[in-house]
Amino acid sequence: MKITIITPTRNSENTIKQNLQSINFQNYRNIEHIIIDGKSKDKTLEIINHFKKKKITKVFSSKDKGIYYALNKGLRLATGKVICFLNSDDYYPDKKIISSVIKIFKNSKSDIVYGNLNYVKKNHEIFRKWRSQNFETKLLNKGWMPPHPATFIKKKIIKKKNYFNINFEISSDYDFLINLFNKKKNKTKYYNKVLVHMLIGGKSNKNLSSIFKKSYEDYLIIKKNNIGGLYTLILKNFSKLNQLF
Repeated sequence: MKITIITPTRNSENTIKQNLQSINFQNYRNIEHIIIDGKSKDKTLEIINHFKKKKITKVFSSKDKGIYYALNKGLRLATGKVICFLNSDDYYPDKKIISSVIKIFKNSKSDIVYGNLNYVKKNHEIFRKWRSQNFETKLLNKGWMPPHPATFIKKKIIKKKNYFNINFEISSDYDFLINLFNKKKNKTKYYNKVLVHMLIGGKSNKNLSSIFKKSYEDYLIIKKNNIGGLYTLILKNFSKLNQLF
Protein backbone atom coordinates (compact mmCIF):
# COMPACT_ATOMS: atom_id res chain seq x y z
CA MET A 1 0.00 0.00 0.00
CA LYS A 2 1.73 3.18 -1.17
CA ILE A 3 1.50 6.24 1.06
CA THR A 4 2.05 9.79 -0.17
CA ILE A 5 3.43 12.35 2.27
CA ILE A 6 2.91 15.96 1.12
CA THR A 7 5.18 18.67 2.51
CA PRO A 8 4.85 22.39 1.67
CA THR A 9 8.04 24.42 2.08
CA ARG A 10 9.19 28.01 1.77
CA ASN A 11 12.49 29.19 3.22
CA SER A 12 12.48 26.20 5.57
CA GLU A 13 16.23 25.62 5.91
CA ASN A 14 16.06 25.59 9.73
CA THR A 15 13.54 22.74 9.97
CA ILE A 16 13.37 20.74 6.73
CA LYS A 17 16.36 18.50 7.54
CA GLN A 18 14.64 17.06 10.60
CA ASN A 19 11.46 16.52 8.56
CA LEU A 20 13.37 14.64 5.85
CA GLN A 21 15.39 12.58 8.31
CA SER A 22 12.24 11.40 10.07
CA ILE A 23 10.79 10.21 6.76
CA ASN A 24 14.05 8.67 5.60
CA PHE A 25 14.33 6.66 8.83
CA GLN A 26 10.87 5.08 8.50
CA ASN A 27 10.99 1.29 8.31
CA TYR A 28 8.18 1.34 5.74
CA ARG A 29 9.52 1.67 2.22
CA ASN A 30 6.58 2.25 -0.12
CA ILE A 31 6.59 6.01 0.50
CA GLU A 32 6.12 8.75 -2.05
CA HIS A 33 7.27 12.08 -0.63
CA ILE A 34 6.06 15.13 -2.57
CA ILE A 35 7.56 18.50 -1.67
CA ILE A 36 5.83 21.62 -2.95
CA ASP A 37 8.24 24.53 -2.51
CA GLY A 38 7.20 28.16 -2.79
CA LYS A 39 10.39 29.31 -4.55
CA SER A 40 12.62 29.28 -1.47
CA LYS A 41 15.50 31.74 -1.45
CA ASP A 42 17.52 30.09 1.33
CA LYS A 43 19.17 26.64 1.45
CA THR A 44 15.90 24.68 1.59
CA LEU A 45 16.24 23.17 -1.88
CA GLU A 46 19.93 22.42 -1.37
CA ILE A 47 19.10 20.40 1.74
CA ILE A 48 16.22 18.65 -0.04
CA ASN A 49 18.43 17.70 -2.99
CA HIS A 50 20.91 16.09 -0.62
CA PHE A 51 18.21 13.82 0.77
CA LYS A 52 16.67 13.24 -2.64
CA LYS A 53 19.67 11.09 -3.50
CA LYS A 54 18.86 8.79 -0.59
CA LYS A 55 15.12 8.41 -1.08
CA ILE A 56 12.71 8.88 -3.95
CA THR A 57 11.32 12.38 -3.54
CA LYS A 58 9.40 14.54 -5.97
CA VAL A 59 10.20 18.22 -5.69
CA PHE A 60 8.32 21.06 -7.35
CA SER A 61 9.45 24.63 -6.80
CA SER A 62 7.58 27.66 -8.13
CA LYS A 63 5.81 30.75 -6.86
CA ASP A 64 2.47 29.83 -5.35
CA LYS A 65 -0.44 31.30 -3.40
CA GLY A 66 0.32 29.93 0.03
CA ILE A 67 0.34 26.71 2.02
CA TYR A 68 -3.12 25.47 1.04
CA TYR A 69 -2.48 26.10 -2.63
CA ALA A 70 0.67 23.99 -2.21
CA LEU A 71 -1.23 21.19 -0.46
CA ASN A 72 -3.82 21.11 -3.25
CA LYS A 73 -1.04 20.84 -5.81
CA GLY A 74 0.38 17.94 -3.83
CA LEU A 75 -3.02 16.23 -3.76
CA ARG A 76 -3.29 16.48 -7.54
CA LEU A 77 0.15 14.89 -7.96
CA ALA A 78 -0.20 12.18 -5.31
CA THR A 79 -0.28 8.56 -6.47
CA GLY A 80 -0.46 6.85 -3.07
CA LYS A 81 -3.50 4.99 -1.80
CA VAL A 82 -3.10 6.81 1.53
CA ILE A 83 -2.40 10.55 1.84
CA CYS A 84 -0.97 12.56 4.73
CA PHE A 85 0.52 16.00 5.28
CA LEU A 86 3.77 16.73 7.11
CA ASN A 87 4.66 20.42 7.24
CA SER A 88 8.29 21.45 6.98
CA ASP A 89 8.56 22.02 10.75
CA ASP A 90 6.88 18.70 11.64
CA TYR A 91 8.56 15.32 12.01
CA TYR A 92 7.80 11.71 12.92
CA PRO A 93 9.08 10.82 16.42
CA ASP A 94 10.00 7.21 15.66
CA LYS A 95 10.73 4.94 12.70
CA LYS A 96 7.58 2.81 12.98
CA ILE A 97 4.96 5.54 12.54
CA ILE A 98 4.09 4.86 8.89
CA SER A 99 4.26 1.07 9.12
CA SER A 100 1.98 1.02 12.19
CA VAL A 101 -0.56 3.32 10.52
CA ILE A 102 -0.61 1.25 7.34
CA LYS A 103 -1.13 -1.89 9.43
CA ILE A 104 -4.22 -0.29 10.97
CA PHE A 105 -5.58 0.58 7.54
CA LYS A 106 -5.17 -3.02 6.44
CA ASN A 107 -6.68 -4.55 9.58
CA SER A 108 -9.56 -2.14 10.13
CA LYS A 109 -10.58 -1.30 6.54
CA SER A 110 -10.76 2.33 7.68
CA ASP A 111 -10.88 5.36 5.40
CA ILE A 112 -9.24 7.66 7.96
CA VAL A 113 -6.70 6.83 10.66
CA TYR A 114 -5.69 9.57 13.08
CA GLY A 115 -3.70 9.92 16.28
CA ASN A 116 -2.07 12.37 18.67
CA LEU A 117 0.44 15.18 18.30
CA ASN A 118 2.98 16.89 20.54
CA TYR A 119 3.96 20.53 20.19
CA VAL A 120 7.69 20.72 20.91
CA LYS A 121 10.35 23.38 21.41
CA LYS A 122 13.53 23.55 19.34
CA ASN A 123 15.29 21.37 21.92
CA HIS A 124 12.54 18.71 21.45
CA GLU A 125 11.06 19.43 24.88
CA ILE A 126 7.29 18.83 24.85
CA PHE A 127 5.35 22.07 25.30
CA ARG A 128 1.78 20.98 24.61
CA LYS A 129 0.04 17.63 24.10
CA TRP A 130 -2.82 17.32 21.60
CA ARG A 131 -4.69 14.15 22.51
CA SER A 132 -7.55 13.10 20.27
CA GLN A 133 -10.35 10.57 20.88
CA ASN A 134 -12.75 8.17 19.19
CA PHE A 135 -14.90 10.11 16.76
CA GLU A 136 -18.60 10.81 17.17
CA THR A 137 -20.47 13.25 14.92
CA LYS A 138 -21.62 15.32 17.91
CA LEU A 139 -17.98 16.21 18.63
CA LEU A 140 -17.98 18.51 15.60
CA ASN A 141 -20.53 20.73 17.39
CA LYS A 142 -18.01 21.05 20.22
CA GLY A 143 -15.31 22.35 17.91
CA TRP A 144 -13.46 19.04 17.86
CA MET A 145 -10.93 18.15 15.19
CA PRO A 146 -7.94 15.80 15.10
CA PRO A 147 -4.46 17.24 14.44
CA HIS A 148 -4.23 17.33 10.65
CA PRO A 149 -0.53 16.27 10.42
CA ALA A 150 -1.48 13.17 12.45
CA THR A 151 -4.39 12.31 10.15
CA PHE A 152 -3.97 9.76 7.37
CA ILE A 153 -6.62 9.53 4.65
CA LYS A 154 -7.40 7.16 1.81
CA LYS A 155 -7.12 9.15 -1.39
CA LYS A 156 -10.36 7.74 -2.80
CA ILE A 157 -12.48 9.70 -0.29
CA ILE A 158 -10.83 13.07 -1.01
CA LYS A 159 -13.01 14.60 -3.71
CA LYS A 160 -11.63 17.53 -5.70
CA LYS A 161 -14.51 19.78 -4.65
CA ASN A 162 -13.42 19.24 -1.02
CA TYR A 163 -9.74 20.10 -1.47
CA PHE A 164 -8.32 22.83 0.78
CA ASN A 165 -10.24 26.10 0.40
CA ILE A 166 -7.55 28.68 -0.43
CA ASN A 167 -9.88 31.50 0.64
CA PHE A 168 -8.97 30.57 4.22
CA GLU A 169 -5.42 31.63 4.99
CA ILE A 170 -4.95 29.88 8.35
CA SER A 171 -7.82 27.46 9.08
CA SER A 172 -8.45 25.63 5.82
CA ASP A 173 -7.23 22.37 7.39
CA TYR A 174 -10.15 22.64 9.86
CA ASP A 175 -12.61 23.00 6.97
CA PHE A 176 -10.91 20.14 5.08
CA LEU A 177 -11.21 17.73 8.00
CA ILE A 178 -14.81 18.66 8.79
CA ASN A 179 -15.73 17.75 5.21
CA LEU A 180 -14.20 14.31 5.68
CA PHE A 181 -15.38 13.51 9.21
CA ASN A 182 -18.90 14.82 8.63
CA LYS A 183 -19.65 12.09 6.10
CA LYS A 184 -21.09 9.03 7.83
CA LYS A 185 -19.90 6.69 5.09
CA ASN A 186 -16.26 7.48 5.90
CA LYS A 187 -15.00 4.92 8.42
CA THR A 188 -12.60 6.38 10.99
CA LYS A 189 -10.13 4.81 13.42
CA TYR A 190 -8.43 6.53 16.35
CA TYR A 191 -4.87 5.33 17.00
CA ASN A 192 -3.96 6.38 20.54
CA LYS A 193 -0.32 7.15 19.87
CA VAL A 194 1.76 10.28 19.28
CA LEU A 195 2.32 10.23 15.52
CA VAL A 196 3.83 13.67 14.92
CA HIS A 197 5.95 16.28 16.67
CA MET A 198 5.23 19.87 15.62
CA LEU A 199 7.53 22.80 16.34
CA ILE A 200 5.73 25.58 18.21
CA GLY A 201 5.48 29.05 16.69
CA GLY A 202 3.55 28.25 13.51
CA LYS A 203 1.55 30.69 11.43
CA SER A 204 -1.69 30.22 13.36
CA ASN A 205 -0.32 31.25 16.75
CA LYS A 206 2.78 33.37 16.12
CA ASN A 207 1.12 36.60 17.32
CA LEU A 208 -2.21 38.03 18.51
CA SER A 209 -3.20 39.13 15.03
CA SER A 210 -2.83 35.55 13.74
CA ILE A 211 -4.80 34.15 16.69
CA PHE A 212 -7.70 36.53 16.08
CA LYS A 213 -7.64 35.84 12.34
CA LYS A 214 -7.68 32.09 12.95
CA SER A 215 -10.65 32.42 15.32
CA TYR A 216 -12.54 34.47 12.74
CA GLU A 217 -11.84 31.90 10.02
CA ASP A 218 -12.83 29.08 12.39
CA TYR A 219 -16.16 30.80 13.00
CA LEU A 220 -16.81 31.19 9.25
CA ILE A 221 -16.00 27.50 8.75
CA ILE A 222 -18.30 26.44 11.60
CA LYS A 223 -21.18 28.39 10.03
CA LYS A 224 -20.34 27.23 6.50
CA ASN A 225 -20.52 23.59 7.55
CA ASN A 226 -23.60 24.01 9.77
CA ILE A 227 -21.98 22.51 12.85
CA GLY A 228 -22.82 25.26 15.34
CA GLY A 229 -22.03 28.89 16.07
CA LEU A 230 -20.21 31.07 18.59
CA TYR A 231 -20.59 28.45 21.33
CA THR A 232 -18.81 25.90 19.13
CA LEU A 233 -15.95 28.34 18.58
CA ILE A 234 -15.64 28.99 22.32
CA LEU A 235 -15.54 25.25 23.07
CA LYS A 236 -12.95 24.76 20.34
CA ASN A 237 -10.63 27.37 21.82
CA PHE A 238 -11.10 26.30 25.44
CA SER A 239 -10.37 22.67 24.56
CA LYS A 240 -6.76 23.71 23.90
CA LEU A 241 -6.23 24.53 27.58
CA ASN A 242 -6.26 20.84 28.46
CA GLN A 243 -3.35 20.29 26.08
CA LEU A 244 -1.07 22.27 28.38
CA PHE A 245 -1.46 19.84 31.29
